[in-house]
Amino acid sequence: MSEPVTVHAAFLAAAARWADRPFLDILPETAAAYGIEAGEITYARAAARVAALAGAYREAGYGSGHRVGLLLENRPAFFLHWFALNGLGVPVVPINPDLRAAELEYLVGHSDMVLAIAIASRQADLRRAAAAIGRDIPVIGPDDAPAAAPFPGAAPPTDPAAEAALLYTSGTTGLPKGCVVSQTWFLECGRWYGRLGGLCTLQPGSDRMLTPLPFFHMNAMACSTMAMVMSGGCLIPLDRFHPTTWWDSVARARATIVHCLGVMPAMLMSLPPSPQERAHGVRFAFCPGPDRRLHAAAEARFGIPLIDAWAMTETGAGAVVTANHEPRRIGESCFGRTEDFMEARILRDDGSDAASDEPGELLVRHAGPDKRFGFFTEYLKDPEATAAAWADGWFHTGDIVRRDAGGDMYFIDRKKNVIRRSGENISAIEVEGVLQQHALVRAAAVAAVPDPVRGDEVLACIVAHAKPADSDHAAREIVSWCLSRLAYYKAPGYVAFVDALPLTSTNKVQRGNLKELAQRLVADPASVDTRAMKKRTA
Repeated sequence: MSEPVTVHAAFLAAAARWADRPFLDILPETAAAYGIEAGEITYARAAARVAALAGAYREAGYGSGHRVGLLLENRPAFFLHWFALNGLGVPVVPINPDLRAAELEYLVGHSDMVLAIAIASRQADLRRAAAAIGRDIPVIGPDDAPAAAPFPGAAPPTDPAAEAALLYTSGTTGLPKGCVVSQTWFLECGRWYGRLGGLCTLQPGSDRMLTPLPFFHMNAMACSTMAMVMSGGCLIPLDRFHPTTWWDSVARARATIVHCLGVMPAMLMSLPPSPQERAHGVRFAFCPGPDRRLHAAAEARFGIPLIDAWAMTETGAGAVVTANHEPRRIGESCFGRTEDFMEARILRDDGSDAASDEPGELLVRHAGPDKRFGFFTEYLKDPEATAAAWADGWFHTGDIVRRDAGGDMYFIDRKKNVIRRSGENISAIEVEGVLQQHALVRAAAVAAVPDPVRGDEVLACIVAHAKPADSDHAAREIVSWCLSRLAYYKAPGYVAFVDALPLTSTNKVQRGNLKELAQRLVADPASVDTRAMKKRTA
């Protein structure tokens, strides 16, 4: 039997082999959060629904040359519409349900999507975003008949290098970049997972993978989904991470694998111990970036190896490092060592190779004749950024790491100006752009400050047009404004009114000085703590 060349084909192959096995399991708590039916959906039942949706889209004229947005959270509809469209050669654009007006306007315009499928509560927002930029795109619900395509779509391409999705990065140095990813990008994620072995060995036809991570991100959409599809496993999506009920969900799901972010075990460790923590059949947790101070204690308490790893949307499975073999150097921020399928260099600032145990920027590429195999195809509409990322034939990650004499790699820091809160990368420039649109703000700059639970928090330094009479009220008004324009996690968690920002001679923010200032301001009683305003609303 030939290897599948599309996500859709991989799913149909799984449905043919494991027809009566569950593909999805929607737990009662997730069903209640979404107002949908709980229970298992077999591969055969999902395949029938995918076929019906594909027929409806084909009849409406959709095909290659179109892009379709999906704002469907972690619902079964996300997978069914994705697979149906993939079979017609239509790339999907997963949309973060926490995005607000300015972000939606940018994404709708930049992606050139011709249709959006969204949950009922966000359809009006998408229509307003499209109208604000002069676009007229249909916005429908997951159970609605698709609107007619604006122009006839072409036949599905047979080349596995064809675009399968457009995934937006978090925009760490500006507006989010649209990563064009291919069918191969997805398929290799599944194949890579299946080859991992060691502590992450899959059990085809029987694994049950629980994930609270969002399906607009690589981890869940590519790694989790494709691993289960290509091994006949069952995927159990939660609406999000709920620390107090996590172990109940793990037990109810009969999970054998869980996916999480490093911040999540830290949250669980803050709760009182419970017998439920060990009442599970989980073999391993795929957990990039666990807190090194809690890593060993969490494994001992929960009885699960927390597998650290490194990858990016851009690298896909073309270059990924995983600590899936012993010894794992727990508690040292060690994310494993490279395998034969990839090459890596660590460079000093002057471009020379770093010595053993010397920090430097990580550069990666595939080891085969095609150095970009498994990587993203390009940044949409940004050839300059694509070329810069691949300067000298290596992908420049922007991450600072070190490699010891034995080959183990350790994460040090991020080279880019990024704030990382609960696993989300936040662009300082993006937040500053929204802050500076507020009537009270003359100038603004944001920086990361440490947070014991979420890793980083956003602190905003504000130069006001006039010193506010009530700083607390003014800060909350500004943050409320941000919450209407940005995802909740990007809004400032602290606001400090300052007389001036640290600037260069060309009026650019001195990021190093700003970072030092932010560390002092977060402890200043005059700074306003607005963290309680940052509540997930999607």
